[in-house]
Amino acid sequence: MAAETPAAGGVHIVLARFKEEVTPERLDHLIRGFGSLVNLVPSMKAFNWGTDVSIENMHQGFTHVFESTFESTEGVKEYIEHPAHVEFANEFLPVLEKTLIIDYKPTIVNNS
Repeated sequence: MAAETPAAGGVHIVLARFKEEVTPERLDHLIRGFGSLVNLVPSMKAFNWGTDVSIENMHQGFTHVFESTFESTEGVKEYIEHPAHVEFANEFLPVLEKTLIIDYKPTIVNNS
């Protein structure tokens, strides 16, 4: 059996499907706003995003994924409560048709 080791940090994943009326310009503004949180929330270490490119067609309607990494799981909590995040979420959440949010602590699998 592979050895598992808890990794440092925490990860915040947002899967999203935007409402049809969201223009490309509005979407670009929102993505830039999401990314700017890394400069405003001290515990947030990185931000990545992308759109679904899978050939498996198992996305269940989700079109975008946003991944934020943190120094710790406590850092995710600090992020959720941070005024900059709260302000952004108040702008972001209303334009979503569907969302799924998961926070987790990564585990490293050592196959040797």
